[in-house]
Parts: sequence; C-alpha cells; structure tokens
Amino acid sequence: MPLGTLDRTPPPFFRQGPSALTRLTIFSALALFLMVADTRFEITRPLRAAIATVLHPIERMLLVPVAAWEGGSDYLMGLQHALAKEEEAHRRLARQAERAARVEQLQAENDRLRALIGLRPALTVRSMAAEVLYDAPDPYSRKIVIDRGATQGVALASPVINDAGVLGQVTRVYPLSSEVTLLADKDAAIPVLNARNQLRSAAFGARNGMELRFMAGNADVQVGDLLTTSGVDGIYPPGLPVAKVTVVDRKIDTSFARILLQPVASPDAVRHVLVLEPVGVQMPAKPEAAPAAASAPAASKKGGRR
Repeated sequence: MPLGTLDRTPPPFFRQGPSALTRLTIFSALALFLMVADTRFEITRPLRAAIATVLHPIERMLLVPVAAWEGGSDYLMGLQHALAKEEEAHRRLARQAERAARVEQLQAENDRLRALIGLRPALTVRSMAAEVLYDAPDPYSRKIVIDRGATQGVALASPVINDAGVLGQVTRVYPLSSEVTLLADKDAAIPVLNARNQLRSAAFGARNGMELRFMAGNADVQVGDLLTTSGVDGIYPPGLPVAKVTVVDRKIDTSFARILLQPVASPDAVRHVLVLEPVGVQMPAKPEAAPAAASAPAASKKGGRR
C-alpha cells in the first residue's frame, strides 16, 4: 500500500475531547469564580468601564431618535393642552365680559327705575309705569309702542315721560298697548316755558330734534336755555323738562329767529317710562253756557225799548 494512501487521522476515541457535561461543569465553575472574584475584588470593573466608554457614543446615537420622538410627542401634547387652555380662557373671559355687561345694563336700568320712582312723589297727577316694546314701523314718523293700553287705564293724549323729561304723548290706544308720538315727530307740538325768563312759546317736532317757530328776532332766547312744560294746554303738568336751546339764528332779512332745540329725554336708550294722566282730567268742569230761555227776556226788553 503506498504511504500516501494511509489515513493519518487519529481514531475517533482520541478525537472526542471532554464531554458536554464536563464542559458545562467547567464553564459554570469558571463563571461562578469570575462572579465571586468580581464581587469581591472587582477585577472586571476596568473592563466594564472601558466597554461602557466605547459603547456610550453608540448608545447616545441610538437614543437620539427615541428622544426626538418622545420630545415631539410631548411638544404636541403640550401644544394641544395649551390651545385647549387658551380656548377655555377665552370662553371664560367672554362669559365674564357678558356678565359684566349684563350687570352694567341691569345697574343702569335699576338706576333709571329708581329715578322714575323718585319722580312720582313730585307729580301732581296719577302715573303708571310702562315698558317700551318697540319702535313704530312707520319710517316717516317718530313713534314707540308701550305695553300698557286701554285695559290698564291708559287714556288718549296721556303724557309720557322718563327720568330725564318729556318723551311725548299717547296718540293711539289699543286694548293691551299704546302708541306714543315722540316730541321729535314732525306732527308733535307742545307748549313750553323758558325756565330763565318765563317766556312762553310752542315747540314743534323737526327733522333733527325740535324747534321754536314764529319767535321774534329780538326774543330773549339764548343757547342753553331750558324749556319746560307750561301746563296751559291741559295735558302736561307744568315744570317738566322738555328741551334745551342749541341754536339761535337771528337773520336780518326776516322778522323771525331760527331756534333749534334738543329734547332732554333721548328715546333711543329708553326702556321704562311713566304714563301720566292728562291734567285736564283733574280740572274742574267748564261752566255751561246760559240757557237760551234766560236770554229771551233780555231780547224782548231790547225790542220793547225800540
């Protein structure tokens, strides 16, 4: 047999080495020894430190996406929370502003009602509180509708006032409501008295307020004069504020002065009013004319003398 064909590998008996159980026992004992030695003498501490130092940049690099994701999530959640808080704050602020406006409105209304109640003792006629419902639908007139009518005892031509002064008078009465013609209406007229010099005149409604018509150019009327009701018409009680003089235009080419007035009671902001009983209701009845029979003897006497 040639030497090259000889099998030079060792027989299987010499190639087996330690068995699996032996290797397990050896490695377990080695691991236990290393753990005890590391716990007691810390022999692997420098090795762990070196490995941690080498792996730290890699760990930080791997944690960057995680940190970015967590940061982005926290930012979005915080942004949503902040937006929700801001929206809730806006809602609360709006509610508080609404409450404040309502309180101011109620306070102003309460003050006006107190002022109206304070007027009653100074009035010599019966009065009735009423609330303004709406403006009359006629665009060419200045009228309002109140919530008191014939059922509540409102009479035609009843004066209507508020805490500032005269607003107008009732010109139409319905069962449950009444129509009030304001002083600024083109068909309105009211006798007035100048509180400064007791000069009587008549004020009429105009486009932008009121005016005094047919006043002599030398009449003693000045800007700022307060005009009140004179009480001679049998409707308005005397002394109620009506208007103030705003313009006095005395022209040479005419004998009358152009005098414009501003009503002291603004109908645009009024809600509660007092309806007064016309003064003429409380006045004594006019004396009746002498009967025709009484005048007959006088006529016969005159005829006899002839």
